Amino acid sequence: MTAAVGLVLAAGAGRRFGRPKAPVEYRGVRLVDRAVRLLRGGGCDLVVVVTGAAPLDVAGARVVHNEGWDSGMGSSLRAGLVAVAGRDVVVVPVDMPWLGADAVRRVRAVGSADGCHTADLAVATYDGRWGHPVLLGGRHHPGVIASATGDVGARRYLRAHADTVTEVPCGDTGSPRDVDVPGDLLLAP
Repeated sequence: MTAAVGLVLAAGAGRRFGRPKAPVEYRGVRLVDRAVRLLRGGGCDLVVVVTGAAPLDVAGARVVHNEGWDSGMGSSLRAGLVAVAGRDVVVVPVDMPWLGADAVRRVRAVGSADGCHTADLAVATYDGRWGHPVLLGGRHHPGVIASATGDVGARRYLRAHADTVTEVPCGDTGSPRDVDVPGDLLLAP
């Protein structure tokens, strides 16, 4: 199992939501804290949270501020990957409160801590569709950084390397639904 760092993308302004989503509470817990707990529960000892639109203090995580947050999620992914300096990362967006820690464990399990990875690009799948969490091996960071622009994170890079991406079935671990508008929080899966 890979000793991956957890990476939470939490810099957005939440334009459709009406405010930044990271500090929004769902069932008494901020979305950013839920994401940190998810990654820790899935075995990530270090969690990095990329912030931007809303300044945040996040217990149990290293906070990295993305000055270019308003240019899209790609800049947040780039900032997070630079901050972890080539270590394998498990990436989740802050606005998916129904992901399960078992999904993080499964995605991490496709790699090995001794550097002899069975896979270092992996995506959780739900009914055959790619979702989160996503494992990005350290050797892929330069390519991901080069391709992550605007609101496109690692998707372009993963599609270009689809033949080396390990798909990890996670449909029984939680829901990959995201939160776009406040009403989405009332429609828990």
